Amino acid sequence: MTEPAPPEFPRPVDVNRLPGEGVYDLAATPAERAALARRFDLLALDRLEAQVRLTPLPGGLLRLSAALSADLAQACVVTLEPVPGRIEDEFTLLYRPGVEDADKAVVLSGAAELVEPLPGGVLDIGEAVAQQLSLVLDPFPRAPGAAAESPSKALASPFAALAKWKENN
Repeated sequence: MTEPAPPEFPRPVDVNRLPGEGVYDLAATPAERAALARRFDLLALDRLEAQVRLTPLPGGLLRLSAALSADLAQACVVTLEPVPGRIEDEFTLLYRPGVEDADKAVVLSGAAELVEPLPGGVLDIGEAVAQQLSLVLDPFPRAPGAAAESPSKALASPFAALAKWKENN
């Protein structure tokens, strides 16, 4: 059995030693950005920064609130030209130590939030930021002026083909 690849942007925090609320400023190194660019199929990841706040909650829960910022380039889905982009995103995740009952939702502040497992009491806040980055990337980046080609006559509607057949019969 092969072991999973180590995370590209590791920032582990032992939540058992968390004195209370903790704030962490993260910035990916050039090597980490290059590895994340390969992982997410980016042409470039010029900057990735985040401010992460960990807040203990009643019942052993832990809330991660973060703001991430990134400058990157993706390939245009039409021309493959570089499409520069800037991402500014805020997100919140909820964790519970251990793995039992990890798939249950918890209602806090009137909204149900899914609880993520936190086995071993170590939370990799860098990986949480990297995963969120992957979720907010443009799935279909387009360069300015890039347009998909119009359908050819060979790909005409099947109804148009039936109407033509009806006219000929």
